[in-house]
Parts: sequence; C-alpha cells; structure tokens
Amino acid sequence: MTSDHQPECYGMMFPSILQLPENRPASGQIFTVLLRRAGGMHRCSRSVTADMEKWGQCQKCPEFEGCYKFSMAKLALESAIQDR
Repeated sequence: MTSDHQPECYGMMFPSILQLPENRPASGQIFTVLLRRAGGMHRCSRSVTADMEKWGQCQKCPEFEGCYKFSMAKLALESAIQDR
C-alpha cells in the first residue's frame, strides 16, 4: 500500500497507450495489448486480452471503484493526447 492507503497497483489496470511497443505485449494489471506489424506500415493486427483471475481479485479490493475510475480517466487522457 502507498502512503495514501492505496495499493501500489492503483490506477494501473490498463497499459499506457502513449508508447505501445510493436510485436510485443504491453501489460497493465489486468489488460494486455499487442500490436503486431506484418509487412507494411498499414498491415497491423491488434489484440486486447484480460486476465480474468486478476480481474476477479481487483473487484474484491475495497479500492476497486476508485481505481477503475482513475484507470479509465488515465486511459481517456492518454487517448486524447496520443497523436498530438
């Protein structure tokens, strides 16, 4: 737990999307993103996976609601500034 009485994983459900690597996974506490380039610049497959066991554990955490909202806020902000 941090000094604010929040777990160290607080707000880390998703990986940062600002610098997603190609051809290797980027992971948050729950979700993993994989961008796979094949051949040219425009051929890319994308996948998102979730660790359902960790998701179940997170839902049992007393900080879940705030953590989820904070994780979503970070994801929204990163999405808004990603191409700027």
